[in-house]
Amino acid sequence: MRLMRGCVVLAAALGMAAGVQADSRNTADYTLRLHIFRRSETTFYHHEWIDDAKGDGRANLFENGAAHGVDFSFDCGRKIRASFGYETYPARWKKPGKQLTVLFPEFGKSGSYFTCTINTDVKDFAYTEKNGHMGSTSVDDFKHWMVAHNYDPEHGRDVPNKTAPEPAAEDAPPSPASH
Repeated sequence: MRLMRGCVVLAAALGMAAGVQADSRNTADYTLRLHIFRRSETTFYHHEWIDDAKGDGRANLFENGAAHGVDFSFDCGRKIRASFGYETYPARWKKPGKQLTVLFPEFGKSGSYFTCTINTDVKDFAYTEKNGHMGSTSVDDFKHWMVAHNYDPEHGRDVPNKTAPEPAAEDAPPSPASH
């Protein structure tokens, strides 16, 4: 009987630990970065409170020093926002190549976060935006731009160095975010 009770307590503790890991809000647990260019969203309310937010969008996922375009859809309990400037959101794979869990700040609550799992379609190119227009460039060209501008949001270099020499206009990929 004692052994059985101990097993139940251990199973409950392990289940709680797994639940804590699944819903972690510790930014150190999220090694990838997601830059959301655009998203469209429909918000559903119950009385005056947000009940659900569903939508889709386009982003760049920074993983292993490279950026890949991502088309995504979401169904979250809260609204999500597009990135401001070069801002990125911490993320990690829930199902590699298929679903990301993203850590979003609770706006108006400094240091507070919520998670949302998004469905992804990872592209073999990176998205760009210049003068409000979306475009794309190869992953290699985007990587060269990142290196030239010392930009690597996975490693805390969140703002590109604007003093880097720019290639000729016709050879330069547009920057990852509008200025």
